[in-house]
Amino acid sequence: MPRTAKKPTRSKLVKKLDVVFSKYIRLSSANNRGMCTCVTCGKQYHWKNIQAGHFMSRKHYSTRWDERNVKSQCVGCNMFKSGEQYKYSLFLGSELANELYLKSKDIVKFSSQDLQDMIEDYQAKLKTFQ
Repeated sequence: MPRTAKKPTRSKLVKKLDVVFSKYIRLSSANNRGMCTCVTCGKQYHWKNIQAGHFMSRKHYSTRWDERNVKSQCVGCNMFKSGEQYKYSLFLGSELANELYLKSKDIVKFSSQDLQDMIEDYQAKLKTFQ
């Protein structure tokens, strides 16, 4: 009897989407030499050496994969300085920062199919950088 492929778990889909989304964010902000600028300190790093920093924490699924909420951030600002949220808000502007704050309070539950669809969308977007 042939084995059927197991469906990926929800947590595996979330992790895969995080990886694909992060790569897309970093590549989309890179210049033609692959360099990105940290939105909070202004230092430049190669896209492979910078992170996708979230203005509103990743724990808020309503904004976790919102491209307006995620920008290139160096490890120092994103991890060691807790995201430099105030400086991040200055970069975004008060109107967008407030909009993302309010949106982050929404409770959303993405289905496994929603997550899979987003993975496929961002994989397709990544192909434009190759």
